[in-house]
Amino acid sequence: MARYLLVKHYRGAPASVNDVPMDQWTPEEVSAHIQYMNDFADRLKGTGEYVDSQALSPEGTFVRYDGEGRPPVTSGPFAETKDLVAGWMAIDVDTYQRALDLAAELSAAPGAGGRPIHEWLEIRPFMGESHTAAE
Repeated sequence: MARYLLVKHYRGAPASVNDVPMDQWTPEEVSAHIQYMNDFADRLKGTGEYVDSQALSPEGTFVRYDGEGRPPVTSGPFAETKDLVAGWMAIDVDTYQRALDLAAELSAAPGAGGRPIHEWLEIRPFMGESHTAAE
């Protein structure tokens, strides 16, 4: 088994087919999207392939150690994960191909108008895992 992180992006990836930002969806469209994600996770729990998933709040801050005293805090000018990463799902699968198949299925979550988003998801192996995109 190898673990992968399926990363959902707010921006930075190629535009999805149904490229309407979530803040422009109706409450029913948001609910349908979340239900799809929860149903997908439940199915993977049943197969033992689910590890974790989280949606992220758009709020966030950069912090670093800068010697003694208060650490510096900034909201820019960096490209921030709060602007880029919408959430993730960690999976534990037998093959890289299975990770690709699950990511493709997850990208079909419904969005505006109830149509599948067909968003691009980033697949990242956990450090030390042997499967790569070259397989």
